[in-house]
Amino acid sequence: MRADRVFAYGATAGLIADALLGDPRRGHPVAGFGRAAARVESLLWRDDRGRGALHTLVCAGGAVGAAALTARAVRGRPALAVALTAATAWSVVGGTSLGREARAIGGALAAGDLEVARERLPHLCGRDPHSLDGPGIARAVVESVAENTSDAVVGALVWGAIGGVPGLVGFRAVNTLDAMVGRKSPRYRRYGWASARLDDLAGWPGARLTAALAVAAGGRPRAAVRAWRADAGRHPSPNAGPVEASFAGALGVRLGGTLAYAGRVEHRPVLNGESGRDVRGADIERAVRLSRRVSTLALGVCVAGRMLAGRVVAGRGVAGTEAGAVVNGAARNTVRKRGRA
Repeated sequence: MRADRVFAYGATAGLIADALLGDPRRGHPVAGFGRAAARVESLLWRDDRGRGALHTLVCAGGAVGAAALTARAVRGRPALAVALTAATAWSVVGGTSLGREARAIGGALAAGDLEVARERLPHLCGRDPHSLDGPGIARAVVESVAENTSDAVVGALVWGAIGGVPGLVGFRAVNTLDAMVGRKSPRYRRYGWASARLDDLAGWPGARLTAALAVAAGGRPRAAVRAWRADAGRHPSPNAGPVEASFAGALGVRLGGTLAYAGRVEHRPVLNGESGRDVRGADIERAVRLSRRVSTLALGVCVAGRMLAGRVVAGRGVAGTEAGAVVNGAARNTVRKRGRA
């Protein structure tokens, strides 16, 4: 079975498993990688960019290398290759758990239970929940749903289409390292620099695809494009900017503004400020539905792109074989003619 078909069947099965089961409840591979990365950090940490780059290389490179060896071990055995791809995709995507957490907070807000909403918010993002009122929590949830649609689903699918199982694992490893050491805190400002920059590079294609699909699936394509073009570049994150701006336009809300992280206050630009309204609790459900539509479309786009690339490569291989046969045939005819002469 060709590699493009292995990815198509495996990625589809993995996303179906995520939709039905959510994240693995025990022995989650991403949690295991996080524990291993923390042990590496305990051995390597210095307030130094070089040590941080080595940490990134050891952790991300080790994960990709292990995935490549595992994928190589099942090469030539289609059923095992599809099963490996499906299990890996199920492990690295997190769209269903993202939606569940967001809806749980939305339900608490709808019931008027602000304390429960504050208690659950750290499960979804790193905001300081105690400084937020109901609309502030709703805005934080919508922003997190938008950004994590790219980080938890679309980006992984893009790299899976490019690199198969190693691509899926590599993207999740880089994204996890950024969450662990890429923060702009005194401890990680230098040590986490390499992880943060690598995450920006790895997330670039998935973020643009997420933004484009939000435009297509959101029901307000002009508003989404306008917000993307006008406001994405003003966001401090090169990847969260396009995603959050396109979601804001698609949902008709305003995102961004003043944020609080563990006592640190940031004043970010407002996204879709001209035509959007304040976020309400009911917008959480709308954001989750948009996230699911974007994720489904992303699967289709990535599978189609991988299949097309596979056909192009296969076509070139056939053309090369035919050209070689023509050359060999011509050479044999030449030899025969010389023999007759």
